[in-house]
Amino acid sequence: MMVGVMVACSSVSSIKALWETRIRRKREEQEEEHKRRTTRGGATGRLGVGLWEDRAALARLKQKLETEDGRLVLRIEQEEWKVLPGCLIQLSQVQEWQIHRTGLLKIPHFISSFQNLLVLDLSRNGVAEIPKQIGKLTRLRELLLSYNRIPFVPAELSGCESLERLELAMNRDLNELPDQLGMLSRLQHVDLSMNDFSCLPACLLALPALEWLDIGGNRLHHLPEDIHRMEALHTLWLQRNELEKLPENIARMRSLDTLVLSSNRLRDIPPLMEGMSNLRFVNFRDNPLTLDVTLPSNKAVAEEEEEDDREMFGKEFMLMYIQEARKRAYAVLNVHCVNQSDGESNDESSA
Repeated sequence: MMVGVMVACSSVSSIKALWETRIRRKREEQEEEHKRRTTRGGATGRLGVGLWEDRAALARLKQKLETEDGRLVLRIEQEEWKVLPGCLIQLSQVQEWQIHRTGLLKIPHFISSFQNLLVLDLSRNGVAEIPKQIGKLTRLRELLLSYNRIPFVPAELSGCESLERLELAMNRDLNELPDQLGMLSRLQHVDLSMNDFSCLPACLLALPALEWLDIGGNRLHHLPEDIHRMEALHTLWLQRNELEKLPENIARMRSLDTLVLSSNRLRDIPPLMEGMSNLRFVNFRDNPLTLDVTLPSNKAVAEEEEEDDREMFGKEFMLMYIQEARKRAYAVLNVHCVNQSDGESNDESSA
């Protein structure tokens, strides 16, 4: 009897275990199926949302298109666009970007797709990097990135062979340029003001077409002796630096007609600058020059004329300073000669 009971219990336990196993497996299969459906549904949902966002962004960007002087211009002003969407690549026919005060953080790598781009103006944003892909824009004429956070310029920028204007003012930590930029044979205008340069980048001396350079508000301690290699340069801004002297070869810059040297540490003016007949405007204001030279009053000047207006005649001051320095040098020389002659006379008398 006991054997029969044990067999019956064993059979019931086996059947129970079998059904529990089947139920567990069924539950697991249902859970897996639910997960698969949820995943597919979520991916589809996200894809749908992504497509909708791209379409909305593209429609918004198309509203920013303008035609100016026959160019198709993308203009965004004072709107938040920290990142430019990938759908922008569908507007690759745009020839000019004007994107200012948007908080833009980076130039997208797909910038190389804009082969028709002539002007890239991203001034007053938060851009912290110039991508290497920018070097593929062989038709780009103007790159304007002033008032951003760029600490470094890639050598690949030299691939922009049509570049005529480069503005990198007020990027603060920028303190050097790659030598390869010297290959930009059409570059005429460079603005490096208010950065952290301690010397003039060597690549600038190699630019054959450079006509206008502003590197004021940096930490320049000296200028290169071969500065006259910038043969085409007609305007040079060097204000608010730490220059203590000027190289004599600056007098050999035959094209230079505007030279701003205010707020430096200059002690003297090279005498050879007297021969710079091409120089129209020069400014030595706020420098600790050795000689105290004051321009004579000009009665022909109207009484109401401001003192700063006379500052426009900085060349007059420069010439007067050089003449005064020469007079004093001659006077010192004469005194030395007289003293030497008197000494010789006393020696002869003693003999």
